[in-house]
Amino acid sequence: MGSRQVTSWQGRNITVAGLGVSGISAARALAGLGAVVTVVDNGDGDAHRARAAELAELGIGVRLGHLADGARAGDVLPDGTDLVVTSPGWKPDSPLFAAAAAAGVDVVGDVEVAWLLRGENAAPWLAITGTNGKTTTTQMLASILRAAGLKTAAVGNIGTPIIDVVTGEETYDVLAVELSSYQLHWAPSVRAHSAAVLNLAPDHLDWHGSMDAYAADKGRIYEGNAVACVYNVADPATEALVVEADVEEGCRAIGFTLGAPGPSMLGVVDGILVDRAFVENRQKNAQELAEVKDVNPPAPHNIANALAAAALARAFGVEPRAVRDGLRDFRPDAHRVSYVDEVGGVTYIDDSKATNTHAAEASLAAFEPVVWIAGGLAKGATFDELVQKSADRLRAVVLIGADRALIAEALARHAPEVPVVDLERTDTGAMLAAVREAARLAKPGDTVLLAPACASMDMFANYNKRGDAFADAVRELAAESA
Repeated sequence: MGSRQVTSWQGRNITVAGLGVSGISAARALAGLGAVVTVVDNGDGDAHRARAAELAELGIGVRLGHLADGARAGDVLPDGTDLVVTSPGWKPDSPLFAAAAAAGVDVVGDVEVAWLLRGENAAPWLAITGTNGKTTTTQMLASILRAAGLKTAAVGNIGTPIIDVVTGEETYDVLAVELSSYQLHWAPSVRAHSAAVLNLAPDHLDWHGSMDAYAADKGRIYEGNAVACVYNVADPATEALVVEADVEEGCRAIGFTLGAPGPSMLGVVDGILVDRAFVENRQKNAQELAEVKDVNPPAPHNIANALAAAALARAFGVEPRAVRDGLRDFRPDAHRVSYVDEVGGVTYIDDSKATNTHAAEASLAAFEPVVWIAGGLAKGATFDELVQKSADRLRAVVLIGADRALIAEALARHAPEVPVVDLERTDTGAMLAAVREAARLAKPGDTVLLAPACASMDMFANYNKRGDAFADAVRELAAESA
């Protein structure tokens, strides 16, 4: 790819696809390096126009909405373009990219640009991807690195745009980089120090086209790794990606498991997280890193996240004590298996971030018995496997959202004895009704768990708003019970 040999951006005609956070970051950075930048976006609302006006002051051209000939601005390749930089969400089959291919123009993403813009002595990247757990693991890793006294930042698919970090004035010892499958698709040159694929489950298949294509894009994270390719022992598909990767000589495959680890693995023994990968004589020795109780919360899937973060940190030379201290210091973001309150002996947990079946399965596995609040936009998912694996844990189920019938049908097939409340209303007030129904069905010692297994946009602006509505409803319930 021609973009890999970039020595100067001066005078290059670059089209940036998308006027979101990453697109604006790329446009600003490239224009500052002397590129002639045009941003295209099919949107034309007030927010788009305000952003366009700000970029125009920097000499950056913006094309919004429909052009004079009626074509959509985001579908048309501006004349003279010699590189397209896309925002992560733009699908590979977008008309703009078809036009770029026809013109022999490369398409890359903002992560690729960030990699190409790194200066001399740039901070190495410890990279993380997977269907679920990426953000938590990346933040855990950053906490561990800070506990080791290293200057770091959690970047990529979270926080500050990665281009802003690599081109900013601050210098770092190492970066904890979360990468989505979208970002990896458009980042052919990235070569991490070490990387992890946490898990693989069907997701975003409408974007990638198939599970094989989705997995292949995830697997890009291992390409060119220098020290360690970290994989999930319980998910053989992640190890298969390691086997297929072209890595630097001496790079090692490092597994993580919730069981006792074999050589070149991290795992759990008698409530202790242990390392049998980065120790002398790993055939016989193991290094204690932390206790399970140091992980917050100590749910099985979160312990797996902690092991993956620890593996990457150890690959970078971090001492065991820093792993323990970093895990103790870490606090998860809201709406990720977050404790809300206990009312009448019933615990209420908010995992609104569980927007697919794989995430919901992990969440349900952490509690028993459960009154499960689920539903929303299914995004083409099916729920039979989830219900089959979780049926024994369910006290009852409360269903909300547009596609709740799909879950109801799976429950009828595989857990017919479990009581189900089907709430027909799909307005935001349905959450309060759902919590009240769940409280009625729950018994002391139970957990009421919001783990929707679906997207939120049928009823809420995003999963954060959905989780906030759940927490507000629980607090109202608690106030009434006081």
